[in-house]
Amino acid sequence: QVQLVESGGGLVQAGGSLRLSCAASGRTFSSYVMGWFRQAPGKEREFVAAVRWSGGNSYYADSVKGRFTISRDNAKKKVYLQMNSLKPEDTAMYYCYALGDISRDVYWGQGTQVTVSS
Repeated sequence: QVQLVESGGGLVQAGGSLRLSCAASGRTFSSYVMGWFRQAPGKEREFVAAVRWSGGNSYYADSVKGRFTISRDNAKKKVYLQMNSLKPEDTAMYYCYALGDISRDVYWGQGTQVTVSS
């Protein structure tokens, strides 16, 4: 059974930093894209960042470029999202996801809340 478990969310002041973690288990993710989406109250879920489990380029939403960094630790089967210079508009539930390159299977975590106060 595939599981994605997020952690690291919390309350932070504007300008602060948080690091989210996503622990993946239940299968091999070598041919998967791993990443993060977020959803603020009353808004649609939006893409934040992604990286291939096998390596290569990272991808970011324009709204987080230069502030957020996605990384992965293959040995620990974890994906991270380092968030710096946080803004109140970054407040949202952050979800980890895994998307199969070939299978197109999609898995989601349960989310971790990030709240940025002004």
